[in-house]
Amino acid sequence: MEKKTVMFAVFLINSLAAYYNQTPSEVYRRLVDSKILDEYIIASYDVLHTQGTKYLIDDVSSFLAERENQR
Repeated sequence: MEKKTVMFAVFLINSLAAYYNQTPSEVYRRLVDSKILDEYIIASYDVLHTQGTKYLIDDVSSFLAERENQR
């Protein structure tokens, strides 16, 4: 994995942590457990990194809620 992709994932995890008022490690675990980190954030880096922070938070938090409700 490229450094820019890792840095983007870290940025997004920290942004989501602030949004959810959780620690970055809690958000990381949720993203890994739901497979969103690998299957969406990392896989779609080329498109996602061009979006604004608000869009990313809204998009990923909606997707995360959907995945967590399916369990």
